Amino acid sequence: MFIRSIKVPSSNGTVHEYVRVVSSVRENGKIKQKVIANLGRRDTLEAILPLLNRFLTGEDNAQQLRQQLGEQGPIEVLEASTWGPLLVARHFFAQLGIWQVLDAGRRWPKLLPEEDANDDWVSRVLVLIANRLVRPSSEHALAAWLETDYLCDRAGRRYLPRWRQHGRVQVDLAQLQCWYRTLDHLFVNKEQLEVALYKRLRTLFDFEAELVFYDITSTYFEGHGPPEFAKHGYSRDGKPRNVQVVVGVVMMAGWPIAHHVWAGNRRDSTTVQEVIRDLTQRFHIRRIVFVGDRGMVTEKNLAWLSEQEQYGFLVGMTRRQNPEAETLIDRVDEARWLDCPMGIVAREKQDPPRTRVQEVPCDRDGVHVFVVESDERRAYEERQRTKAMQRVRAALAKVQARVAKGRLKKPEKIGAAVERTLQKHHGYRYYTWEFKEGCLEIAEHPVNLPREKKYEGKYLIQTDQEAMTPQEAVQYYKDLSEVERGFRSLKDPLGMRPIWHHAERRVKAHILVAALAFLIERMLERALKDAGVNLSARSAWEALKTIRLVQFRVDGELRSGVTPGSQRARQVLKVLKLTDHRPPTPPPGEETTM
Repeated sequence: MFIRSIKVPSSNGTVHEYVRVVSSVRENGKIKQKVIANLGRRDTLEAILPLLNRFLTGEDNAQQLRQQLGEQGPIEVLEASTWGPLLVARHFFAQLGIWQVLDAGRRWPKLLPEEDANDDWVSRVLVLIANRLVRPSSEHALAAWLETDYLCDRAGRRYLPRWRQHGRVQVDLAQLQCWYRTLDHLFVNKEQLEVALYKRLRTLFDFEAELVFYDITSTYFEGHGPPEFAKHGYSRDGKPRNVQVVVGVVMMAGWPIAHHVWAGNRRDSTTVQEVIRDLTQRFHIRRIVFVGDRGMVTEKNLAWLSEQEQYGFLVGMTRRQNPEAETLIDRVDEARWLDCPMGIVAREKQDPPRTRVQEVPCDRDGVHVFVVESDERRAYEERQRTKAMQRVRAALAKVQARVAKGRLKKPEKIGAAVERTLQKHHGYRYYTWEFKEGCLEIAEHPVNLPREKKYEGKYLIQTDQEAMTPQEAVQYYKDLSEVERGFRSLKDPLGMRPIWHHAERRVKAHILVAALAFLIERMLERALKDAGVNLSARSAWEALKTIRLVQFRVDGELRSGVTPGSQRARQVLKVLKLTDHRPPTPPPGEETTM
């Protein structure tokens, strides 16, 4: 028998490794491997390996715990709480200098009479960030998490839930107010905090502040949300019936620098000038080359960027409903393509997909246009067109059948039925029709369909940067996908959506917490990559959950200790050079807090 593993991607892009026991068997004269048992996910097996070993060897929990914690004599385990994620989050919180920035920041001016004006709200910000990273939940659901994880303030006082029934709410309202007020304090410090983090990142990683990558997403509400803020608009979440807000994220050198939150009906292109002015005024960035997708492109925006000496642009161009696009693509010279460097994944393939680029003449002064052709993009767009054409053709065939059977007779009704069908799945791009002598005829569109095929696999980039080569333009534009990947981190694993808050400031603070969690996740991802550790940030957070703080009694004396965790958890701590794994010791008589 042998141990084998397979890697399976999940719906959110995370790749899990599953372990199997296989055996070689002979079937029809050939040797094949037969699966004897599926043991489950590798990271889960690593976490329970000590327990499994104790079970197989007959060693009891107390004996094993004494060995791990270096204790002698009889031991009574009282509690074991997850500690690893907060330990690492505290490390990055300190490395980024967030303690000092928020300690010196402002507080929400309108405190309730029972609120402590000197309470340690900054420590609660850290807990909210850790919650986004490992168990996203609302402030109401946060109380249950406090029971399973060891979460403490900087003095070591553990946060414990206060349960008290108020209708459907089970948490003491005073505790809920405490956590909500933390969001209020954080909200008033957003502007200064982002600038301080930008300066700290430049010190840590020494990157040039010139290329600015910007993109927009949306996130929806469960319920009504703030009336003047939560609006219906174009939903990137596929929730058109829910009100939403629009979120714009600015990144430099792969790091999230700033984010903006607008009403849900704000158009992409109307945010560009506001974002660039903010970077100039708040961050004092003198030279900016704006990199954005085609949704940001308007003649007004490009003219404004071109007029400013300190600004430049590298943006995509729309292909459809843009007469210039077809003209530019027609100017492609098949002999002048330049190959773009391949990524690691592409190079590993036997027949790697190509990406090619060439500059084509542009009729606008000072603007350079690059046509990019991608094998992967062409294959994807061909598949999408084929599916769409099949759906439209099937729907049109039903209309033809109704006409042939006499169920549709009037030309105006026949035309209306065909029009409704063509409006679905972009049917006008592929088909045309004619009602002639009582017969409905459907044919491929002689102009639109060839145009669609011509566009497949190609996209256009425009810039005003004279010194930028075609290959550099493609690479920079591809780097814009880092912002899109950041949106997935903000919205899916870190749980930015949906939003339940009803006050605009708390909606913005909620998104700020998710943005800070995203930054810390990027920090962990960068540290693992620099150390050559083949482990994703998501897998690292899961592994860190195996590090526990154990409360126990030895010979009647209360003690505590930290378990080493799984092999991968220990690997993460080694990368971060974390040697002191214990939480701070709380002051006598102040072991817990709200």
